[in-house]
Amino acid sequence: MNQLSDYQKYIDIAVEHGSSFGLKLLIALLIFWVGKRVARAISNLVVKAMHKNEVDAELSGFVESLLYWGMVALVAVAALGQLGIQTASFIAILGAAGLAVGLALQGSLSNFAAGVLILMLRPFRVGDWVEMAGVAGKVETIHIFTTELITGDNKCIIVPNARVLDSNIINHSSTGERRVDLVFGISYEDDIDQARSVIEQVLGQEQRILSDKDIRISVSELADSSVNFVVRPWVKTDDYWPVFFDLTEAMKKQFDANDISIPYPQRVVHQGGSAG
Repeated sequence: MNQLSDYQKYIDIAVEHGSSFGLKLLIALLIFWVGKRVARAISNLVVKAMHKNEVDAELSGFVESLLYWGMVALVAVAALGQLGIQTASFIAILGAAGLAVGLALQGSLSNFAAGVLILMLRPFRVGDWVEMAGVAGKVETIHIFTTELITGDNKCIIVPNARVLDSNIINHSSTGERRVDLVFGISYEDDIDQARSVIEQVLGQEQRILSDKDIRISVSELADSSVNFVVRPWVKTDDYWPVFFDLTEAMKKQFDANDISIPYPQRVVHQGGSAG
């Protein structure tokens, strides 16, 4: 009889503890389930706000993942705490691991931070022609850690984003218009007014020059062997190099047609007589 009483006692204790643990487990699962839904809802709201403000898709996707999984981790810790598991040591281990990873990836983290700033501040966009970190090219892709440029001869240059922000950034495409700086030299024997007239004629035939911008045609230098004209028309950014090359060729042809010479440096060597 006493043995049956002991069994019943053990059964009652097991049922009591099982019921208590089962309730805690049920609450923990409920916390985790609700927490995941709340985390997804918050991350979706943040992404919608970023899209509304035209934040880069790559950055918004990264922020969504980082925010969602960070909140899920907090929810998991809260659920484990509900089960009675001591989470302080677990959090300390995660913090120490995060610190170690951060120290090991200092360079990568600096590139990441720079990438976030580039995507937020937008000093350049995909398709812009830029000079930065000692290289120049068209922006092909902006990643979180790197920026890819395509050079004029179709080479791909991958620049770490930290180097991008540490250097001066020259964006040739941001304004949509550029000034073409040309220098043409004529001989001292040629007529300046005639040369100016020829230059104006060539510029007038170039339809890609912006008519609403002032064109500068001035004598800039009396050089050793030439009188130099500076010629500065304005064009659309995409037309810069085609206009630069075409004007240079057209100016040479028109100078030749009007007997205006383009001098080149010459060295005159005088041979001294022999000593008597």
